[in-house]
Amino acid sequence: MADVESPPVQEATTTDQNPLANMEVTDSAALVPTNTDSTTSEPKKKTKKIMVKKKRRPARVQQEGFQSERPAQTGTIFNIWYNKWSGGDREDAYSSKQQAKGRCNVALDSGFTQADSIPGSYFCLFFARGLCPKGQDCEYLHRLPNSRVEKEGGLGDIFPSNVDCFGRDKFSDYRDDMGGVGSFMRVNRTLYVGRIHTSDDIEEVVARHFQEWGQIERVRVLPARGVAFVTYVHLANAEFAKEAMAHQPLDNNETINVRWATVDPNPQAQKREVRKIEEQAADAIRRALPAEYVAEIEGRGEGWEDARKRRKVEGTFGLVGYEASDQVWYASEKARLGAAQEPYLLEAGDSQDEDDGVPLRIEDMKRQDAPSGILGGSTLSALKGFTAGSGATSTRAPDKAAGPLVGYGSDEDSD
Repeated sequence: MADVESPPVQEATTTDQNPLANMEVTDSAALVPTNTDSTTSEPKKKTKKIMVKKKRRPARVQQEGFQSERPAQTGTIFNIWYNKWSGGDREDAYSSKQQAKGRCNVALDSGFTQADSIPGSYFCLFFARGLCPKGQDCEYLHRLPNSRVEKEGGLGDIFPSNVDCFGRDKFSDYRDDMGGVGSFMRVNRTLYVGRIHTSDDIEEVVARHFQEWGQIERVRVLPARGVAFVTYVHLANAEFAKEAMAHQPLDNNETINVRWATVDPNPQAQKREVRKIEEQAADAIRRALPAEYVAEIEGRGEGWEDARKRRKVEGTFGLVGYEASDQVWYASEKARLGAAQEPYLLEAGDSQDEDDGVPLRIEDMKRQDAPSGILGGSTLSALKGFTAGSGATSTRAPDKAAGPLVGYGSDEDSD
């Protein structure tokens, strides 16, 4: 066999392994790294933040092709709109014990509908019962009442006192069985729940099932009778829960009976209810008014003393002996806060001056004869007739003639 010559193997020298070995070092600090940190700095990876806007979920169709059947006759007139009989004060005993055909699942069924773009829309009655076949095409809201108060703020879902959250008209008095829409004469946030299976954890079962429909204020259970009273924080949630839990089963497959609760005869409970209504009204007023104005009225919070002092000084509006009422002062404060939020720069008009193209300030556009201060023209015109001071002259009506022949203001021509 012929010998094959292999190429000579080159030995690796230290100069080949370390390229810095051939460099002539003249300064001992030349090879000192400039990074004073003890740890070796690694190159940072470039990350790109992508803002993904979560789209709103459309409402889900709860039941395909749902057709409501005509219920058993319990009254004298059948209402085709609400699919129920009217004219009777009590429901049929047999139909009230039949379980509901559907149940609303808030986590899966909620979503936007056509009603979300229309302010003041009502909630869907069939959505509360779990039977709406329209989904996102429904003309009513498919969500819980007051579910967006924490995110969006505001006063929540408040409706006129003569209708409920579904837009149904209320009546002046309750039905004999405390069912139906309810009465507009009383703000009733408490539901009566009957036919509950008696168990050791009856209170926990009731609270777990009814807290799905809103914030609960109080739950009272009578285990011996299988009855519970559930009080919600908001009226709209109580109206929604009454329809959502009507004829629904609980943990033991019983069919509960949900009605409006009667007035609690306990005086402490009545005082508590009145106090709660007053607190809700006061909270609604606090949200509608500016924070500074509320702090000045209630005398608490930060800066309320300075707000009262400022009102004493500025509330006279330069008129001696005048003290602005709450309505006038609130209007002036609202105008002041609104003016502070408006932009102060305006685009220049078509002028031939040398300052063409320069933004104009509102102060430059004010007329010299325009009223200045925080009051508007309407407020000043209302106060124009007020005259203060001891030396002020006023027009006085001439005194009527005194004597035996004076007018008595009768309708006859002869006195």
